[in-house]
Amino acid sequence: MSRDAVKKAVGYKAAELIENGMRVGLGTGSTAFYFIERLIERCRTGLKIHAVATSIQSQKMAEEGGIPLLPITEVTALDVTVDGADEIDEKKRMIKGGGGAHVREKIIAAMSREMIVIVDESKLVKELGKCKLPVEILPFAAKATLHHIEKAGYRGHFRDFVTDNGNYIVDIHFGTTLFHPEEEHERLRAIPGVVDTGFFFNLAGRVIVGFADGTVAIRG
Repeated sequence: MSRDAVKKAVGYKAAELIENGMRVGLGTGSTAFYFIERLIERCRTGLKIHAVATSIQSQKMAEEGGIPLLPITEVTALDVTVDGADEIDEKKRMIKGGGGAHVREKIIAAMSREMIVIVDESKLVKELGKCKLPVEILPFAAKATLHHIEKAGYRGHFRDFVTDNGNYIVDIHFGTTLFHPEEEHERLRAIPGVVDTGFFFNLAGRVIVGFADGTVAIRG
């Protein structure tokens, strides 16, 4: 199967786990797209849910598809969030934010009873760090913030992108895998101007993995 077909199979599988009455967090990205696509189909055939979106892109797709959305200012808890990952290791630690929505994604995941992660097999890693780590920073004195990030020993550059929060993204390339990503997260978070990193810890529940042979596995 093509990578796109695998993503579709995984997204559709996740949509089948959504039940009537649930409050659902809608992820962002190419795999989450298929989850939302199938969820729209299920809502049109009778599924009754309410949702919140992690990005303007996902919100627009849900609105146009007829998924009832809740005002995020009024929501404090969700039943489940379904979202992708750029990397996920055996401890379910993740790097997210390839689409630049990781801060909102983390907020939504943290208010959810469970975060279901949907990935194709290429996203499974032994240790994090091969892919870039997105770091969201404030626009105010952004060059100074990047300077402090580099002074701390990281190799980063601005992405030509503004987040839905109006902030900038610095992509960090480690060049090696990380044995203690929690320490890297804390070091970066301590730099003034940094909003949050794309590291996700202690948030993932079930992980749905799609394989090139067409099989889909749900890992607890």
